[in-house]
Amino acid sequence: MPDYMFLLESRLSPEQRAAMMRVQELSAALGFNVYLTGGTVRDLITGASLRDLDFTVEGNPSRIARELEKGGAKVLVEDEKYRHIEVLFAGDCEGSISAAHDDYYVRPGTRPEIRWSTIMEDLRRRDFSLNAIAISLNPASRGLLLDPTNGLSDIERAEVRALSIHSFTNQPVRLLRLLRFAARMGFKVEQRTQEWFDLAIERNLHHSIEPEDAGSELRAVAREERPTVVLKAWEEAKLLEVINPILAKKHPDYEAINRLMKVREDLFTAGFRPRLSMPTLLAILGRLKDRELSSVLAKAGFRAAEMEPVLTFEEKALAAQKDLVGKKMQAPVEAYRFLEKLPAEQTAYLLAESNKSGALSKIRAYLHKWRPLRNALPQVANELEALGMPRGAKFDQIVEQVFAMQLTGRGKTPEEREKILRKLSGIKEQPKKKEKEKKPAKHAAKVHAVGAGAEHGGKQASGKAEVKPLAKAKEALTRPGARAVAAKAHARHVSAAKKKHHR
Repeated sequence: MPDYMFLLESRLSPEQRAAMMRVQELSAALGFNVYLTGGTVRDLITGASLRDLDFTVEGNPSRIARELEKGGAKVLVEDEKYRHIEVLFAGDCEGSISAAHDDYYVRPGTRPEIRWSTIMEDLRRRDFSLNAIAISLNPASRGLLLDPTNGLSDIERAEVRALSIHSFTNQPVRLLRLLRFAARMGFKVEQRTQEWFDLAIERNLHHSIEPEDAGSELRAVAREERPTVVLKAWEEAKLLEVINPILAKKHPDYEAINRLMKVREDLFTAGFRPRLSMPTLLAILGRLKDRELSSVLAKAGFRAAEMEPVLTFEEKALAAQKDLVGKKMQAPVEAYRFLEKLPAEQTAYLLAESNKSGALSKIRAYLHKWRPLRNALPQVANELEALGMPRGAKFDQIVEQVFAMQLTGRGKTPEEREKILRKLSGIKEQPKKKEKEKKPAKHAAKVHAVGAGAEHGGKQASGKAEVKPLAKAKEALTRPGARAVAAKAHARHVSAAKKKHHR
């Protein structure tokens, strides 16, 4: 049996781990049992990337949400009736907190009545077995896997299995959801579930899908890593018209979607993990006219506050492109500062759709050259500190000046950076230590050796041979303290020559 807590510790990002620990602490303080559920556990088991954290508590999650807000988290959506809260935790980590509940349907296809329940009842009422798994985060049972519908076996068989014959009858939107999960994960539909699906289509249950539910699926597909395979699965089953007949007629802009997905991979390589749901949604609806786009979003249940950023997204991205190629952005450091503040989703959109070479070159330089230089800036700070510059406002200013120079290609090597840092900081290079003077005795010994060689030679050396010791003697005379010693040696040499002559 896998160690699920080890998987959590190793698979979660630091931000996700911090969010999980905070929810655990608050739940324990409030006396609530808390569990990690749904897509988080499914993706953990299958090895897929953990996009968000889904928590289920046996209690009212609004009390947890209020405490999270005090710590800097943002509540994005709060459904008081269903006690479902979508949260953006600190560190840009997405998640949701829901109350454990059971559904009771007065008649098929209607909104269910809600009854608050235990976690086991909550899991049994879910759509598919692979989404009906939980991991306990409670102190007494931390890491315990809860799998009342045997979803783990279905995951091992790579199958999507509905939990009830009434699954599609009670919630027809699950017809879309079934194909989305199967396409995303590359799973097949379990045989009996396929029979129930075919029966629901034959009975035209897909025509009873609520527009808001269809809109939720449209939002969900825009967040998929492979939206194209999901959309094509819907088209093949003739369910795209459920999202909107205009979209079914004109088809999604698959080329634009694929361009955006390619850009996303480039951003991943550069260390970005952007949420591209907005540009992906625009790519899906890219063949629609502006008026048609507004109509589709309105029918899909988008509120005015949600529609406005979608409808103005392209305009804002093009305005950013215009600024990027303007005169104010000619200096690389200005372009860097501009792109650093530009939302990543707009950066991705421009990379996918812009035909301005000037804008594209700056964005690519920002991703693959400028940001790596920025990440290496602590090394520059260490080099400046090693020169003796104390940290402070001027210190930071010099580091920023060096960064601006690096963006233009200067200061690539440590030697170049040292020269720049010394010039900007005013720290002069220390003078090199002078070579110590040699002792005179060594020079005298050399001259004495020349004289001794003349004494024991038997005969006076030839003119050519005589020049060499005299040259060495002259050289020795130029050195400090050697002149007196050399004079004595020369006197001994003359005296020895006279004695030889008298013989």
